[in-house]
Amino acid sequence: MEQSKTRELPLMKEIWYETLQWQPEEQQQQFQRLHTKIVSGNRLLNLTRITAPEDFWEKHLWDSLSGVSNWLEDNEKQKPLSTIDIGTGAGFPGLPVAIAFPHWTVTLLDSTRKKVAFLETLVTELEIGNVRTLFGRAEAVGQQKLHRERYDLALIRAVGQAPVCAEYAVPLVKIGGMVILYRGHWSEADRLTLESAAEQLGSKIELVRSWKTPLTKSIRHCIYLRKHSSTPENFPRAIGVPNQQPLG
Repeated sequence: MEQSKTRELPLMKEIWYETLQWQPEEQQQQFQRLHTKIVSGNRLLNLTRITAPEDFWEKHLWDSLSGVSNWLEDNEKQKPLSTIDIGTGAGFPGLPVAIAFPHWTVTLLDSTRKKVAFLETLVTELEIGNVRTLFGRAEAVGQQKLHRERYDLALIRAVGQAPVCAEYAVPLVKIGGMVILYRGHWSEADRLTLESAAEQLGSKIELVRSWKTPLTKSIRHCIYLRKHSSTPENFPRAIGVPNQQPLG
């Protein structure tokens, strides 16, 4: 009984509303089941170090949804978005987004086959019907006709330097679409480097949002890139090159 209590996620209703002007309703049960499955999967796979209930709530659930908070209000009345989460790992930010926006379609992309296999089982067991999984490297997927310039929204968190993330993500979104880079600290030097990379990829920085997480007061930034023209065919470059030679 005590073990069950330690796994119960906090509701945080007031904090959800005060910070994101949104509260989970039927999603709360799915969030709880997601947490339970991740903790269980962690015994076999190195999915995430963040499993304690309050940490999981803040660093996985809240943090994931903070980046898309502009869409949360009356989200079911808005246009459904085709979304891809690049380097999803244990499914973040993509799974909380899929749960909060059941009318969106969310593709979880990762280059570790065991993690993708785990996610396939997870979404089936949780009956999250708007999610698909995809195994592969972003550099290769970004050159495939099935995925290149097919998504309205790309999410990418904790994968690499900002220009590297942009090169992975921008080729996958449609003209007019958006990339959201989840970052920690952010500086003017970071912005200048990303501006140059974004322009080469056919996009520009539309917005930089800054805030602190509600419990630990950690610094967070989200950088929103709007795609204004088709990405040149040579991007993304070959596997490994973006990380070895970041654009700038």
